[in-house]
Amino acid sequence: MTEQPEISAESIESQLLGGDRLFTLEDMTAALNISADHARRVWSAFGFTMESGDDKLFTADDVQALQLVRGLDEGQPPEFEIAMARALGQTMSRLADWEANNMADRIRRGDSPDLETMLGAVQRVQTLVWRRHLASALQNALATTDGVNRTLAVGFVDIVGYTSLSRKIGMDELDGLLETFETNAYDVINSRGGRVVKTLGDAVMFEVEDPAAAADMALALQQLTDEHGLPPLRVGIAFGTVLTRLGDVFGEPVNIAARLTSSARPGTILADTELANAIDGDDRFFFKSIGSLHVRGYKRLRASVLASNKKA
Repeated sequence: MTEQPEISAESIESQLLGGDRLFTLEDMTAALNISADHARRVWSAFGFTMESGDDKLFTADDVQALQLVRGLDEGQPPEFEIAMARALGQTMSRLADWEANNMADRIRRGDSPDLETMLGAVQRVQTLVWRRHLASALQNALATTDGVNRTLAVGFVDIVGYTSLSRKIGMDELDGLLETFETNAYDVINSRGGRVVKTLGDAVMFEVEDPAAAADMALALQQLTDEHGLPPLRVGIAFGTVLTRLGDVFGEPVNIAARLTSSARPGTILADTELANAIDGDDRFFFKSIGSLHVRGYKRLRASVLASNKKA
């Protein structure tokens, strides 16, 4: 193990920020011909704080980033620009946290290359993976329109008793549990033509156009408990018209799927009537109707337990 030199905050900034902080808020707004209020909103949407407008807070790359955001689609209203900045900021923040933790672990162990080499490798891999995801997403996007209605199956899978469990086990064990859960849930969803919308702590939200594929996913997700030693899982899925916006999904099917998930018993899958009707006649699946559910927002939510049809 090679002893690593201490990496200072100044060194990290000089290698990551692309230059010194040379510009105040006034400098930046003058250069871009925008109001200080709008610049603050975009910067905040990116996920950054602006303590004082008089301090030199921005590098030349920062100014260029705001300029590029404005130039991506000048015909859109300012609120679209804020929403886009927020989507970028939230995505990049989570990715950066994961990358930073992995880099820090390697630095502490003393088995890492120098910071510049690590940054170069991470940036290259990140770009390659992003371009492949973009190629796939762009093909899908050209067939639809972001911000319009689509018919999708939406589902959630979560770990039963996660809150209680997290109090009983150590942080390393909890980290391993979540890694096993998320990794295998992603594999199940992606391999069946679905898309992970987001992770929510102990839950994964997914979408897919084909309702039969959604049912198949739900059944495969339930098998992860036995296959990988996970705690019991529960799944809720609903089918219908949703709004797709900046990579997220909104609408009644999302709300129903969330309510069904929280109402499902450990190790079971609840589906709404629309999904059951959409794949009626598919002999791979068996639906057992249950009594109406009384959940938040729905006094009489009709649902069915989904299972494999053992007679098929």
